[in-house]
Amino acid sequence: MKRTLVFLTAFFLTLPTLRAQQALFGAQEIVSPEISAEHQVTFRVMAPNAKEVKLSGDWMPSQGWVPGSADMVKDEKGLWSYTSDQLVPELYTYYFLIDGVRSVDQNNPFIIRDVATLMNIFIIEGDQADLYKVNDIPHGSVTRRWYDSPGLEMDRRITVYTPPGYETSSEKYPVLYLLHGAGGDEEAWITLGRTAQIMDNLIAEGKAKPMIVVMPNGNVIQDAAPGEGNKGFYKPKFMVEKTMDGTYEAHFTDIIKFVESNYRVKADKANRAIAGLSMGGYHSMHISRYYPNTFDYVGLFSAALMPRADATSKVYDDIDGTLKKQMENGYKLYWIGIGKDDFLYKANVEYRQKLDDMGMKYTYTETDGGHIWKNWRVYLSEFTPLLFK
Repeated sequence: MKRTLVFLTAFFLTLPTLRAQQALFGAQEIVSPEISAEHQVTFRVMAPNAKEVKLSGDWMPSQGWVPGSADMVKDEKGLWSYTSDQLVPELYTYYFLIDGVRSVDQNNPFIIRDVATLMNIFIIEGDQADLYKVNDIPHGSVTRRWYDSPGLEMDRRITVYTPPGYETSSEKYPVLYLLHGAGGDEEAWITLGRTAQIMDNLIAEGKAKPMIVVMPNGNVIQDAAPGEGNKGFYKPKFMVEKTMDGTYEAHFTDIIKFVESNYRVKADKANRAIAGLSMGGYHSMHISRYYPNTFDYVGLFSAALMPRADATSKVYDDIDGTLKKQMENGYKLYWIGIGKDDFLYKANVEYRQKLDDMGMKYTYTETDGGHIWKNWRVYLSEFTPLLFK
C-alpha cells in the first residue's frame, strides 16, 4: 500500500510536466514573423475556420489613428500568411484581425502594451534600429522604486535607469527626468521607448554621458501602472483624472527630492534635464518654467502645448512671465521635436512663435510621420547626446 501511495504521489507531481510536454510536442511549429536577408517579413497564423484574416502593422499607411491593414492568404491547411515589402531598419509593431477580432501573434512571444492595446514587436537590424537592440556591451540597471510623495499623499512607483558601473563606483551622475504621454505610466518609456537599450548603446559608443534616467508616473491619481499598484488589475485608460490640471507639475519636486536623497547624483541645475512626449512634453514645459532655476536642459517631444480648459491651477499663471524668468536665469538647451504629420504640429508652430517673439533660443527638429513612438525613440537618441556637456 505504501509503495502504491508513493507511485501515485510521484505520478501526480509529474502530471503538469507531462501535460506541458504534450502541449510542447503536440503543437505545430509555425515561424512568425520570419525576417529574410532582404528585410522582407513573413507573418503566419493558423486559423482554419476563419473567413478573413488581416495583418495590421505600423509601417503600413495609417487610417486615421490606426495603422492600415493587408489581407493574408489562406492555404489548404488553414494557415494564413502575408509577406511584406522590404522594410527599413526599425522596431515595428503589428497584430492580426481574425474575422474582425484583434489578436496578437501567438507564435511571437514578444508583446508590448500601449495604454490598453497589446501588440507584437520585431526589429529589422541596422542604422537607427541598432540602438534598440541589446548588444554585447556594458549594461545599465533598471529598477522600480517606491517613493513617498507628501504632495500627493501616497507612495508612488518610478522606473529608474542607472548607467553601467553605477553599483561599483563612487561617482556622482547627472539626471534626466523622462516623462510619458497620455495613457502611459512609469512602464512606457522603458518598454515602448527602449530607453535602457538606447542609453546603453549611446554610452558605449561615447555619444552620451553616463546618466541616471528617471521615468515617473504622470497620472497623479495612480500610485503605479495598472496591475502594479494598490488598485490591482484594471483596464488602462487613455486619459485619467487630474493628468493635466497642474497637480503633477506642482508636486514634481517630491520626485527630485527622492532621487537626490537616494542616488549618487550631481544635485544642481547644470546636471538636471527634463523631457517628455506629448502630455509629458506639456508637463516638461510647465515644470521647467514653474521651477525656472531647476533645469539646464529641456526637451519637448511632440508636446501637447495647446490651451486647455482645465488649466486653471496657479501653475499655469503668468506663463509668459515665468518663461522670461527661465530665459533670464539661463539654460544650456531647449530642444523641440515634432513630426510633420503630427496633430500637434500647429500648436508647436504657435509655441515656437511665442518663443521667437520673446527672444528665447531653442533647437528645433522636424521629422516625417505623426504622433508615434518611432519619432519619440529618435528624439530621445538625438536629445541625450546633447546633455551635460
